[in-house]
Amino acid sequence: MSRIQSTFAQLAAQGRKALIPFITAGYPEPALMLPLMRALVDAGADIIELGVPFSDPMADGPTIQRASECALRHGMSLRRVLSAVREFRVEDASTPVVLMGYANPIEAMGADVFVAEAKQAGVDGVLVVDYPPEECAGFAGQLKANGMDPVFLLAPTSTDARFGQVAELGSGYIYYVSLRGVTGAGHLDLDEVARRIPAIRDKVGMPVGVGFGIRDAASARRIATVADAVVIGSRIIEEIEHSPPGQVIANVSAFLRGIRAALDAPAI
Repeated sequence: MSRIQSTFAQLAAQGRKALIPFITAGYPEPALMLPLMRALVDAGADIIELGVPFSDPMADGPTIQRASECALRHGMSLRRVLSAVREFRVEDASTPVVLMGYANPIEAMGADVFVAEAKQAGVDGVLVVDYPPEECAGFAGQLKANGMDPVFLLAPTSTDARFGQVAELGSGYIYYVSLRGVTGAGHLDLDEVARRIPAIRDKVGMPVGVGFGIRDAASARRIATVADAVVIGSRIIEEIEHSPPGQVIANVSAFLRGIRAALDAPAI
């Protein structure tokens, strides 16, 4: 059982939902990456999604695009991200880390090299936005063979055929994109998400995390009534973007603690 699978099993036994924050590696500056990761765990994160900066992040809205551009200007790269995960593992051997990004950096490194180095660094899962399941069976197999979970996206427009492909190739959890649009978009239809999640979980046979458009404790709590995990990215990046340099860690921690408290609050 992978660290991700073990985390979900433990949370399910406790009747709790996973909180999965996303940050862009190297934003707002590389020196804050590890302190931010540790702060997320202290604030209640169960799994960390670490965004690998890329110059053309097609699924990301303006907020994460700006964060990626800033991180790239600071020299962040896939190898530096892996190095950061390796350093994180020195102090934290239990919190799963999922790398989320795009195919180009992996292709440039070479998939075989990437898988080997990701395993050595202590990566637990990999979500590649532009690796659809029909094009990456071999890559998904490599990850599984090395103890890492290939995490796939599903969307409101996904077909039954796509559900089947993801169920066969994926593991760990499914990332359900809750709306038609890019990260940070509004217009989250909570009722539609609530209708879709039970059927998706039944078809894919693994936990379902919901992201895109979750911006506050109220929406996170509502999503958690039907999903297994809540994923929050753009709202955290905004917190970083709007914080004075010396307040980034404190402000992000305070925001995430509020989400954690909402997820853990007793049902009314």
